[in-house]
Amino acid sequence: MKHNNAAVLLSVNGVKVAYGGIQAVKGVSLEVREGELVSLIGSNGAGKTTTMKAITGLLPLGGGHIEFAGKTIAGLGPWHLVQQGLAMVPEGRGVFTRMTIVENLQMGAYIRDDNAAIADDIERVFTTFPRLKERRDQLAGTMSGGEQQMLAMGRALMSRPKVLLLDEPSMGLSPIMVDKIFEVVRDVFAQGVTVLLVEQNASRALAIANRGYVMESGLISMTGPGQDLLSDPKVRAAYLGE
Repeated sequence: MKHNNAAVLLSVNGVKVAYGGIQAVKGVSLEVREGELVSLIGSNGAGKTTTMKAITGLLPLGGGHIEFAGKTIAGLGPWHLVQQGLAMVPEGRGVFTRMTIVENLQMGAYIRDDNAAIADDIERVFTTFPRLKERRDQLAGTMSGGEQQMLAMGRALMSRPKVLLLDEPSMGLSPIMVDKIFEVVRDVFAQGVTVLLVEQNASRALAIANRGYVMESGLISMTGPGQDLLSDPKVRAAYLGE
């Protein structure tokens, strides 16, 4: 693998999370190295989103530890994590519906004060997402789900993250929009952003991943290069309906 010597940016070790009295995550370990696109797949209820929420400080750890760029991030909330270079696009997108597209993108740069560079980055987002440029002064709440997903990704990129966490970006989108979102994930990755992608759409997520992890019932059951997992009979039977 070409990334074996790259620095580990995100390290999750033996993480446990209890959620509503249920042990949803039972000791998960995974890592994301600089320059990788890593996909975490698994069926609904496997604990993928819970793991993401633990990484971003939205749920307390019941055990284990998480490091970002070599430092523990336990107890830090999303605000501090963005300052350190870890940005998340949550499930359900979470755009500011009563603000315009441009205002949403400006909100993504709240940790920055380099106004000229912020303006350049907004233009760069518009190059990646031409559909947003056409609608730049439209209120975000009036856009389709796919367009809101693009906006949420663009907004996260405005903080110039080292690692972008994407939680179920294709959920609830039309097939055409799913194609577009995966194309954009590839583009963003090609621009040099390290990506951790959590997805139920296993075939699409593994097809673009350097490495993948399969999560079942709160544990990692398999890991390996994306293409290897994609062709593994167990994965195909469980997640690709074969």
